[in-house]
Amino acid sequence: QVRLAESGGGLVQAGGSLRLACEGSSPLFSIYAIGWLRQSPGKEREFVAGIDWKDYSTHYVDFVKGRFTISRDNSKKTVWLQMNNLKPEDTAVYYCVWAPDMKTLLTRRPSDFMREGQGTQVTVSS
Repeated sequence: QVRLAESGGGLVQAGGSLRLACEGSSPLFSIYAIGWLRQSPGKEREFVAGIDWKDYSTHYVDFVKGRFTISRDNSKKTVWLQMNNLKPEDTAVYYCVWAPDMKTLLTRRPSDFMREGQGTQVTVSS
């Protein structure tokens, strides 16, 4: 069990920025791929971004490319999601998940991931 906790959400105006953090409390954090998912009321859970533990390679869904940046520091057991140029449609609860490798992270259905933290609410006003 990796045990993840999210923070950094808040209320911002469209065009603003937020930096989310995902902190792990297990040494296993350093050897797992970490991803960010989000879910809005009435919508299905969706994948946002992911980062590998070996080469720190990243993957983004099209609707955040160029706006969001995922990064990690294994020594701090933390993954960040820098979100710039936020849009009202980015409003959601964001939470992080783990997978044993990048392929699993990217191919597993978002609904199949177990939520370990409470998530962090991001609200973007127009």
